[in-house]
Amino acid sequence: MPDVDRPRAWLLTVDGAPQSYVDLDAPTHLEFEYAQRLAHVLDTSDDPERPLDVIHLGGGALTLPRYVAATRPGSRQDVVEADRGLLDLVTERLPLPADCGITVHGADARQWLEAAAPDSADVLVADVFGGSRVPAHLTSAAYARAAERVLRAGGIYAANLADGAPFGFLRSQLATFAEVFGQVALIAEPTVLRGRRFGNAVLVASHDAIEVEALARRAAADVFPARVEYGAALRLFIGDARPVRDEDAVASPEPPDGAFGIG
Repeated sequence: MPDVDRPRAWLLTVDGAPQSYVDLDAPTHLEFEYAQRLAHVLDTSDDPERPLDVIHLGGGALTLPRYVAATRPGSRQDVVEADRGLLDLVTERLPLPADCGITVHGADARQWLEAAAPDSADVLVADVFGGSRVPAHLTSAAYARAAERVLRAGGIYAANLADGAPFGFLRSQLATFAEVFGQVALIAEPTVLRGRRFGNAVLVASHDAIEVEALARRAAADVFPARVEYGAALRLFIGDARPVRDEDAVASPEPPDGAFGIG
C-alpha cells in the first residue's frame, strides 16, 4: 500500500497485519517502533563507522537491511525469508540499490541458520512472523544455540517478539536465551511491560556486556519512549519461567483483535 504522505514510501501487510514500512528515498526512516529499537541495537553494536556482517531472519520489505546499507556502507548482509512469493514481490516492486551488499535467500530461517558458517556474523536480527505469530521452531534452546554458533565473539542477537500479560511467551524466551548467552536485555514500552496492552518487545542477547546505557538513552528519546530492562529487574520479570525445548515449543500468542491494526 502506498503512503499518500511520502512519494516513494510503502506499507507491506501480511494476512492483514502491518509487517514492514519502507521509504525508498529515505532508507533511514523507520516508521515502526520495533524497527527503531532493532536499529538502536545495530547502531550501538561496535564502532558506528565500521561495516557489519549481519544476518536477518525474516525479510519483509527489507527495511532494516536497507537501513544498515545506508548507515554502515560496505556491510555484508544475508536476508532469509521463507515466503519466496513475498521476496519476489518486494524485490520487484521495491528494488534494492545496486551494490548494496544485501543477499536474499528463499529458505526456512532455522534450516538456513543451522547450515550457515560458524562465527560468520556480527549481528543476527530475528523478525520472523507467520502472519502475526513467531513460529514455534524459532523459540527453543536448540534454535538459540544455532544463533549463537553463527555469531562471532562479542556478537549480538536481537529479536522482535510480541506478547501481553501474563507474558508466558516473552518470559520463556528470555529464560531460553539467558541459558545460552551470558547477557540478556529487553526493550519495550512501559505500557506493554505493565501488562496494559499487547505489544512488541525486543530481546537482546550476547556473551559480552550489552550497551544498556546507550540503548536506554536512545529508547527513551523515541516518539513512543521505551524502557530497557536488564540485570536484577529482568531476572525478576523472568521469574520461574523455564527454557523452551523443541518438543515443548509453541508459537507466540495470537494478538487480540486490533492489536496491530492499520491506521
